[in-house]
Amino acid sequence: MDCPLLQERGASGNGMTDLTTSDLTVLGLETSCDETAAAVVRRGADGRVEVLSSVIASQIAEHAPYGGVVPEIAARSHVEAIDGIARQAMAEAGISFEGLSGVAATAGPGLIGGVMVGLSFGKAVALARGLPLVAVNHLEGHAVSARLAADIPYPFLLLLVSGGHCQLLEVGGIGACTRLGSTIDDAAGEAFDKIAKAMGLPYPGGPALEKMAVGGKPEAFPLPRALLGREGYDFSFSGLKTAAGRIAEKLTDDAQRRDLAAAVQEAIARQLTERTGRAMTAYARKHDGRDLRFVVAGGVAANKTVRARLEATASDAGFSFDAPPLIYCTDNAAMIALAGAERLALGLTDGMDAAARPRWPLDAVAAAANPTHAFGRKGAKA
Repeated sequence: MDCPLLQERGASGNGMTDLTTSDLTVLGLETSCDETAAAVVRRGADGRVEVLSSVIASQIAEHAPYGGVVPEIAARSHVEAIDGIARQAMAEAGISFEGLSGVAATAGPGLIGGVMVGLSFGKAVALARGLPLVAVNHLEGHAVSARLAADIPYPFLLLLVSGGHCQLLEVGGIGACTRLGSTIDDAAGEAFDKIAKAMGLPYPGGPALEKMAVGGKPEAFPLPRALLGREGYDFSFSGLKTAAGRIAEKLTDDAQRRDLAAAVQEAIARQLTERTGRAMTAYARKHDGRDLRFVVAGGVAANKTVRARLEATASDAGFSFDAPPLIYCTDNAAMIALAGAERLALGLTDGMDAAARPRWPLDAVAAAANPTHAFGRKGAKA
């Protein structure tokens, strides 16, 4: 592959300088699923954040005929796009490689073929240009994504809710995430997508279902409520997915589809707010009513109904509410660049032997001690 970005080895020696008290400008790369993304983010020594560029190439057209992401197609598309997307991000940022402090690339969790593409490209840039490399946990990128547009101090309570993940976490800082609860089966975003597919809605299903729900009557279809009476902060959406899928098979007109879409959206928002509200009570007690900050991140945070319900829950519990701008809710490289910059500011870098990981829990201790999924050959899922 012809790769102009890698043709000259940098002589700036940025990897050898003290980065802990400097302004940091980082190239971020994200290829964990079906978006090929690159961004350049500057983090000032005072902690202020500026997104200099953020470029995302979507693969929706490639995967639409299959109704979901095909890993092999995704990996091939990343290979074809990554060089051009990175060059575009650098050009839009208006800086040269000499102006970079480091390179951050998603190293997992995600579809392993895609993760390998972005991480390998990041290693090549770092090696060719003499820059430090940061291998970023994709979930940590989501955890800091709201900080791209707002000054949100640590610690805070985080609901990370997307197509592949649904977790409640206490975020004490970079590398300091404590898992409070997680899905025991499907993620909320997966439930949105699979139910939308059962209803015959186009891919991607989540946004299509949200659009279909406008004007629908959620009370028209009573749907099961999972984990009622269960202690803790875990989630479950498989029962909802199955029940809604069976109803979808019997729908005869768009009015019924609107009602079912509204019912599904309400059921997912209800469970997210119920479990989050419980976690808020425990968090406030632990922190003696101080540092009551709540952040929701991930692709499902773009759903207006879910966001409104969570904002109301936070207000009722005395928490501040923050969410990333919609462009940073779904997968993007700006959040990876920021996570990389925050790690660089702490002096944390990775070697060229950093591994691509299909599974990589943010809270490894909780994942090992109390796994929500059975261990596989690659370790705990969450």
